[in-house]
Amino acid sequence: MDAAPISTDRAQLLERLADARTWDLAVIGGGATGLGVALDAAARGFSVVLLEAHDFAKGTSSRATKLAHGGVRYLAQGNIHLVREALHERTTLLHNAPHLAQPLAFVMPTYHLWEAPFYGAGLKAYDLLAGSAGLGGTEFLSRMAVLQALPGIRAEGLRGGVRYWDGQFDDARLALALARTAASKGALLINYCPVRALQHEGGRVQALTCEDAESGRTFTVRARATVNATGVWVDEVRAMDARSTGASHAPLVVPSQGVHLVLDREFLPADHALLVPKTADGRVLFAVPWLGKVLVGTTDTERPQAEIEPRALPQEVAFLLRESAKYLRHAPQPADVRSCWAGLRPLVRPQAVGVQTRSVSREHHVWVEKSGLVTVTGGKWTTYRAMAEDVLEKCMGSGLLQRRAAGVTRDLPLVGAPRTPVPHRLCDAPGLHLYGTEAAAVQALQGNARELAPGLTEAMVRFAARFEYARTVEDVLARRSRWLFLDTSVAARAAPAVAQVLREELVRDPQLQVFEQLLARYALSA
Repeated sequence: MDAAPISTDRAQLLERLADARTWDLAVIGGGATGLGVALDAAARGFSVVLLEAHDFAKGTSSRATKLAHGGVRYLAQGNIHLVREALHERTTLLHNAPHLAQPLAFVMPTYHLWEAPFYGAGLKAYDLLAGSAGLGGTEFLSRMAVLQALPGIRAEGLRGGVRYWDGQFDDARLALALARTAASKGALLINYCPVRALQHEGGRVQALTCEDAESGRTFTVRARATVNATGVWVDEVRAMDARSTGASHAPLVVPSQGVHLVLDREFLPADHALLVPKTADGRVLFAVPWLGKVLVGTTDTERPQAEIEPRALPQEVAFLLRESAKYLRHAPQPADVRSCWAGLRPLVRPQAVGVQTRSVSREHHVWVEKSGLVTVTGGKWTTYRAMAEDVLEKCMGSGLLQRRAAGVTRDLPLVGAPRTPVPHRLCDAPGLHLYGTEAAAVQALQGNARELAPGLTEAMVRFAARFEYARTVEDVLARRSRWLFLDTSVAARAAPAVAQVLREELVRDPQLQVFEQLLARYALSA
C-alpha cells in the first residue's frame, strides 16, 4: 500500500528551518538541477535543506519542450558522450516516473529525395547508441503512412518520412515529484524563501541567510556544503560569494531564450510528434502533442539578462508561425495561439565573443570555488539525475561531504509512480492520471466532483495546497495543473474559483490579481 502524502504545511516547514543545526547540504535553487541534487543527497542519507526564491520550477524547469530525449541534434554535432548519457538517463526517467514521462513516436516528413537516407542514417545511429535502452526502432515510412501518422501535415510534395522514438514528460509536475520524493527521504524544501547572503568564516562558506517571502522573517542556515543550482541566475549567487571573499568571479552563463506556441489539437490531431530537422535558422522544430494540445517550438535567441518572466519577442513568434506553416496543412495564425511562453536556457558562456548560443555546449559543468561554494549549470532536463550525481561527487571529492556510494536514485521510483503499465498518455487531456498512485488520495478530498477547468477539480486544488507546496493561484494553474501554459482563456476562467479554494485552505491571499496580470504575458493577443 502506498504511503500517505506528506503534509507541506508551511508553518511546520519554517519551524524546521529555524532549528539551530548544521545541515550536511544546503541547495540554493528549486529547479530540475537543484531538486535532483536534493533528492540524490537525501537518498544517500545526508541531511538536506533546499531553498527556492519563487516556486519550484518557476523558471526554466517548467518551460521545456517537454521532451525526455537523447538529443538527436547533439548526435549531428558529434557529441557522442552527451547523447549516450542522455539516452541512458531517458530510460531511467521513464522507468522511475511512468505517469509523468513516457515514450513518444516522432515522424520526420521528407519532401526531397535525399532527406530520407540522410536523416534515416543518423537516426539508425541513434538507435545503435541507445542499444538496449532504445524505445523502438527507426522506420522508413511511405507517403501514405506519414499522412496517417500525422493527420494535418502538408501533403503537397510529401515523399515519405522517417519514424523514431524518444520520450516526453510533464516538466513542472516532474519537478514537484522530485521535491516530494526528496521530502519523503527527510529533506526540507521550502519555496518562496530567497537566499539573501552567504556567510563566510576563514574565507569559506559556512552558512547562508534566507528570508521567508511571505512574512519577511529571516533565518540563518548552517551547512557543511552549499550548492548553487540557480540556473540562469548562478552568477548572482556567485556574486554574493565574491562580495564576502573579495574574489573575482567572471560570468559563467549566457541566457538563451526558447519560445513555444500552443495550438489546439486540430492542427495536428495525432499521437505522433512532428520533427523538422532543419529550419531557416538551422535549428530543430518540434510540433508535439501534449496534454490535449499541440506544442510548437523552439527558438534560440541570446538574451542580455535573465528575467523571471521572459517574454517572447515578436520576431520569435513570427518565426515559429512561419516555419510551422511550411509543414501544417492549415497554417496557424496569431489568433490560433492559445498560450505563448518563453524559457531561458543556462548555457555555459563561450570563450570566443560572438559564438551563437545554439553552438554552445549543452553539457553541464560543476565548479568548486575557493570558498567551497559548489556551482552547477548547463545541462538539460533529461540528464538531471546524472548532473546530481556529478555535483555530489564534487562535494565529496572536495572534502565538503563524507564519501557515500552513488547510484541510489537509479532505480528509485518518484512519488506517484505506478507499478503497472500506465494506460493514459501525456498526449491526452490533463486529468487524474497525472497523479499516478496518489489518484485515490486526491479523490478522497472535498470537491472531487466539482471541475474548475478541464481535468482540474476542486479536490486537486486542495491536494496542491496540502501536499504539493502550492501557495498562489499561479502555482496551481501554471505548475500543479498546466492551464496557464496550455490555454490562457481557460486559466482566466478558472482563476477566481481556484483562488477561493486556496483562501479556504491556506487562510492567506492567493494573489489572484497578480495572476490575472501575469496572464497577459502568455496571451499572444496582448
